[in-house]
Amino acid sequence: MITVRYFAGARAAAGTTEEKVSAETLEELTRILSDAHGPALAKVLDVASFLVDEVVAHDRRAPLPADASVDVLPPFAGG
Repeated sequence: MITVRYFAGARAAAGTTEEKVSAETLEELTRILSDAHGPALAKVLDVASFLVDEVVAHDRRAPLPADASVDVLPPFAGG
């Protein structure tokens, strides 16, 4: 199972800080999460950055480790 952790606007859109999901790739994970939480989260996921086990993930089709931790980071204002 993948541990998904939500931050900032992603947390608000998902309505939770963390959940466990079974998925093979980030592409599949985002589809599952969008279906589960609706269009508000889908919108965030379209523009979010993802950390897989604390490493930036650029390829949404790359396989995820079975016990990975995925952080969902929406764009942040300010800086």
